[in-house]
Amino acid sequence: MKQIIAMGGGGFSMEPDNLSLDQYILNQSKREQPRICFLPTASGDSQNYIQRFYHAFQTLDCVPSHLSLFKPPSTDLTSFVMEMDVIYVGGGNTRNLLVLWKEWGLDQILREAWKNGVVLAGLSAGAICWFEEGVTDSAGPLTSLKSLGFLQGSFCPHYDGEKDWRPAYHQLISNKFLCSGYAADDGAALHFINDQLFQTVSSRSEGKAYRVMMAEHEIAEIPLPVKYLGWNWLNIIYIPLFFRLIL
Repeated sequence: MKQIIAMGGGGFSMEPDNLSLDQYILNQSKREQPRICFLPTASGDSQNYIQRFYHAFQTLDCVPSHLSLFKPPSTDLTSFVMEMDVIYVGGGNTRNLLVLWKEWGLDQILREAWKNGVVLAGLSAGAICWFEEGVTDSAGPLTSLKSLGFLQGSFCPHYDGEKDWRPAYHQLISNKFLCSGYAADDGAALHFINDQLFQTVSSRSEGKAYRVMMAEHEIAEIPLPVKYLGWNWLNIIYIPLFFRLIL
């Protein structure tokens, strides 16, 4: 089974006190203690980013590691990646990520890992990379960028978190610089199984995701059903009351 979880934003790097998205990613592995590898390529292998990853995932039931292309952990990257249960790609510069991955052959290694059941996940640049194309600020102004094409369509992260991304995505699709695709708020994630959208989840009660396309010469946004991963006030009020009534 092939799985990709693309986050608009969120996770340990944006919500250090709310690891529900990170736990959701781990839960998709069949292993009790998943081996998860962090790829901080888009951030230039930022040591601070790597440290925050370990700080977060050492609190979860998993075996964390990371892959730096500046200091590779092994000369055999294929074997190293294939031993993992989850690959988690961080945010940063999407263009640099793609150039480095292709130079090292990591793009093809990740494709094979995906086909062999390794869960691929990531936020922002680490989500854009899996689609055919997406919105990026890698070169300054928001523009379109061709990506790896594991998933069909385009992707726009930070749909509610940064004010310019939503109108830029609309404009790029309207002008045919991008094909139709998906958009996700910060905290929202699209979970694809075998190339098809399985469900959308969010670490935030207000987190949303959309299918975005041209319809009759104008942009159409189709809201997607979102499963909230946390507790809401109805849960807090009514579930304890239910148990008091039946005990």
